[in-house]
Amino acid sequence: MTIEVVPATADRFDAVATILGPGDPNAPACWCLYFRLTSSEFGQVKGGARPAMLEALCAREVAPGMVAYRDGVPVGWCALGPRREFGRLERSRTIPKVDDRPVWSVVCFVVRPGYRRRGVAGALLEGAVAYARRKEAVAIEGYPVDTGGTRISTAFAYVGSTTMFERAGFERVVETAARSGGMPRWVMRRELG
Repeated sequence: MTIEVVPATADRFDAVATILGPGDPNAPACWCLYFRLTSSEFGQVKGGARPAMLEALCAREVAPGMVAYRDGVPVGWCALGPRREFGRLERSRTIPKVDDRPVWSVVCFVVRPGYRRRGVAGALLEGAVAYARRKEAVAIEGYPVDTGGTRISTAFAYVGSTTMFERAGFERVVETAARSGGMPRWVMRRELG
């Protein structure tokens, strides 16, 4: 199995839509905008406006995420960028801002059914680290769940696991007040300088 991880640029938006778009076109989908928008903004942006907003982000110089392909098929996504771009994260009462350094954040992972538990999320995380380094980020953070070694529902695993982040060279900084599936989430950081 060959996994290629690349930035989510405008020319790759069809792959992003394949991964993030709901099977039912009438079903609501986050389109990885939840952490980028305020609660009221997120509630007001509906239907085709969400994919259009993400497509516009893909057209910027700094990609809003990474896309994983397995043998040429789009199979996974992770959202990332400078923490300051994630307004909801910046104002979070449950996930603390550790310091004022201009860190980047990885906020979520999506792996298509049939490709899970095959290293796609780990490859996405390594790709995110490499991309942040190319963009001269000083450090990169994630906010994964500590499963304590137990399996967790994919509904709660979208933030990644502490073990996956540790395998990618991240260190635990502080346990947060946030929970996913009733389990604690951590601020984890990897220095890039």
